Amino acid sequence: MQLQDRINAFVKLGDFIRQFSNTNIQKDNKVEHNDLFFDGFKHQLKLAEEHNGWFTTENLRYALNSWAIALTQEQLTKWLQPYKISGLTPKTVAVIMAGNIPLVGFHDFLAVLITGHQVLVKQSSNDKHLLPFLAKYLEYVAPEFKGYINFTEKRLENFDAVIATGSNNTARYFEYYFKDKPSIIRNNRNSVAVLTGNESSEDLKNLSEDIFRYYGLGCRNVSKLFVPNGYDFKAFFEAMYHWHPIIEKAKYANNYDYNKAVYLMSEFDMLENGFFMIKEDKNYASPIATVFYEYYDTAESIKTKLIQDQDQIQCIVANGCIKNEVPFGATQKPQLWDYADSVDSVKFLLSI
Repeated sequence: MQLQDRINAFVKLGDFIRQFSNTNIQKDNKVEHNDLFFDGFKHQLKLAEEHNGWFTTENLRYALNSWAIALTQEQLTKWLQPYKISGLTPKTVAVIMAGNIPLVGFHDFLAVLITGHQVLVKQSSNDKHLLPFLAKYLEYVAPEFKGYINFTEKRLENFDAVIATGSNNTARYFEYYFKDKPSIIRNNRNSVAVLTGNESSEDLKNLSEDIFRYYGLGCRNVSKLFVPNGYDFKAFFEAMYHWHPIIEKAKYANNYDYNKAVYLMSEFDMLENGFFMIKEDKNYASPIATVFYEYYDTAESIKTKLIQDQDQIQCIVANGCIKNEVPFGATQKPQLWDYADSVDSVKFLLSI
């Protein structure tokens, strides 16, 4: 199976996914094997939402739309153009996936297959309905993928390399368990935003997307703000307010109420607006419904800190602060070449 054949197969998968990425799901008769798969995937989406209360219809559609945008001939070709992908001996790559947001492990799945390897997937129990179904669709549009895609719920065996994503605790376990295998091991990271006080209302409104999308559960969600000394949060809170319906979600509301009670009982200083809290804290990982903030003195001092703490940070949202910063509102719109933890997984897969 040649690289272009693999690209073509994922383009067809993108066409299939695109049907489910808008508010009104509409069947496109031009999509291959739709009679066999369309209704089935609608059912899988329903199961995913019932199984995981964080996987709302809106967030499922947002995730699917992101992949529909990425899985085009133009995007896939642009992504892979810098690499030499030919003459590779297929290896079996185990991929251990997180389950914090829908299809969070899809990029690893895609990278393994597009480079010509076989993938052995161990899914999170929180996100187990969508990918196996999409993999089956992929096998129908490109039968050559049969035998290249396997899922397991058991102990991983018979693999040559591993890409594993988990918490800081599980990452230490992974590093020990897979010490004799080529590996990419990812642990907890969080995203931050650097504000100067000169942001427009549109900038801050875009930042709200970086904070609240997927209820803040993703590593690309902003969980920490760096603000200059004396920063006035009035404009910030005004820009966040259009997200206030989020409090109607029971799981989110329960977390908000719990964390607010903890802060009040502990007599911590915090600011809140009825659905969202900010708290001064030097940590990066904030609880649901909360964003931490920290003051900085000068532009140079915050740049130095971000470089020192880069191993804890996934994305930096800013405007003219630091190299590789992300524009306001773009953290949940990564390109195919925006690698998690800045580790080039395609380069890794071509080296094993």
